[in-house]
This record gives sequence, structure tokens and C-alpha cells, in this order.
Amino acid sequence: MTVDLRSDTVTRPDPAMYRAMQEAPLGDDVLGDEPTVQKLEQVAAERTGMEAAMFVPSGTMGNLCAVCSWTRPGDAVVIEEEAHILFYECGGAAVIAGAMFRSVPSNGVMTVEDIEARITPGSIHTPATTLLCLENTHNRKGGAVIPVEMHREYRALANAHGLHIHLDGARVFNAAVALGVDIREITSQVDSVNFCFSKGLGAPVGSALCGPREFIDRAKHWRKRVGGGMRQSGVLAACALVAMEGIEEKLSADHARAERIRAALSTLPGVNPYPVATNIVMVNTEVAAQDWQDQLAANGVLCFAVAANRLRLVLHRDVSDEGVEQTINVFRKLAIQFA
Repeated sequence: MTVDLRSDTVTRPDPAMYRAMQEAPLGDDVLGDEPTVQKLEQVAAERTGMEAAMFVPSGTMGNLCAVCSWTRPGDAVVIEEEAHILFYECGGAAVIAGAMFRSVPSNGVMTVEDIEARITPGSIHTPATTLLCLENTHNRKGGAVIPVEMHREYRALANAHGLHIHLDGARVFNAAVALGVDIREITSQVDSVNFCFSKGLGAPVGSALCGPREFIDRAKHWRKRVGGGMRQSGVLAACALVAMEGIEEKLSADHARAERIRAALSTLPGVNPYPVATNIVMVNTEVAAQDWQDQLAANGVLCFAVAANRLRLVLHRDVSDEGVEQTINVFRKLAIQFA
């Protein structure tokens, strides 16, 4: 058996999703009459407490449309230094939105003081800082969770400086489950949020960008400009609707399995796992992480080396308890081999 821990994006549609795809009523979303997409957008807006939502093919496109809709060329955006928007989105917001980014170092949760130090008022010399981008949970910081109290502090800071807040919430439902709160306690503190159906929720494709109706109207123009208009996209939206069912139970199981792996690895020589916040396990290695990745793959466990001496393992609904045990046993075997 192969255990795929490369990402929570590797899940396959389940039988309920295939049935939903076959049975979904379809229209043309670009022409505004796609009923399944419209239903999904309504559900996404309601779950996040926003006025409206827009279905997009990817979280990268959702984030790009958000930055383009909240800023003008030359505006400054404050963002965490290893945020997905900076690290994994190919510079799209800089190229297309013309935004300038000021980055903040952190452990995944920026301090208000560090953010405020990077805010500049618009003048003949300085770009106007108009947007604060957050990421909850934080991918490259091991699924770190921003507490609700910190979100409230960010909101107060943004209000004081006239900033909008966009939340890259690709895994925001993971954050809500970890915090034991309704997702709206988080999203009520931001102006827009993008969350992914294709990560922990398990759908094959798609994200939802949610926010005020006027903002979503602007974002739809940007989606069209960057080629994101889709036609009978209800076949994809149908899977996303299935993915929205029973979120808390599914994600809680992923978090528990991640913690089981962390606890087991913490007893082994040559590896040092980070504390687990959600479904991501970061592991420091004494031997080069690429060597670990290669040997793990040779033994049926797939993961990524994300730094010279760091592995990332991501739990998801397609990893069973048996897969967790296999992963632990392979690590035990290799720990002896690398010792």
C-alpha cells in the first residue's frame, strides 16, 4: 500500500461525489445560469457569514482576484514572509495587480507591532498600504493556527489604518476545528476569505472567494480577465457541495492522525517533529531531508522535503489508520538505517 502524504490535495472523488456529478443540474456559469454553482456559492457565503461568493478553479486564482479587487497598481500589501501568496503563487499578484508586498517574519502568527511597522501612508514618496493578507492555517509554518483573539487585534489595527483584510483560508476549516469555533468567528474579522474545496475537504477541484457583494462583483471581472470563467462547472461544484458535508468530523480525524504520527516520531533518533496544530506534520531531520524523502518513497510513504533538513507530511481523508501505522513503521525502520 502506498501512503500519500505529499499534500491534502491528492484525494480522489468518492462515490457520493461521482453520483453528484452525474445528477447535477447544469447551465453556463459565464452566462449566469449555472444552478449548481449558484447553490454552492450560496452555501459558501452562508458558512463564512459573507454576502456573496464566487467559485474559482483554484485558491491561487481566488487570492489573485482578491488582491486585484482590493488594491490599485502601486499599493502596498503587508503579508507574512512565507505566505502562500508570496511563496507558491508565481508572483501573480505583483505581475497582474501591480501590488508591492512588505513581508513580516513570524512563526505563522504575525505580531501587531511587526505589521504596524510596515504600514506606510500614501504620499509622493511612499506607497499607500491598503491591504493586510493573512493565512490561517499557515502552510509553510506547519499548519499554524491564528487564534480568534489575534484576528480581532488584526481587525482593530486594520480599522485604525484604513486597511482591508484578505484571509487566505485555504485550510480555514482546519483552523476552526482546531480552535473549536464556528468558522464565522474567524471570518467575521476579515473583509474577504478564500477557502479551498480541494484540500482537507476532499473535492477534486475548486475554491470559493467570499466577501461583500460589491467586492465579489469586481472579483468576477478579474476572474474573467485571468481566464477563470467556466461553463458547465456545476459538475465540479457538485463535488464541492458533497465535500461541505460533515466537515468537522472529517478534519478532526485528520488532526488526530497527524498527532499520532508526531507522537510516534518524537521517540525516534534522528528526527524531531514540530508540535502539531492541525493536519500537517513538519519533521526536522539530521540526515538530508531529500534522502529521507527518497527512502520513504521506496518504502511506500510519499512526502515532500520542504527544506534541506525538513520534511512535510499532510494528513487527509484518504489516509487510514492502517496508513498511519505503515508510516510510523517505515520511519522506525529508516531511523535505524540512518543512525
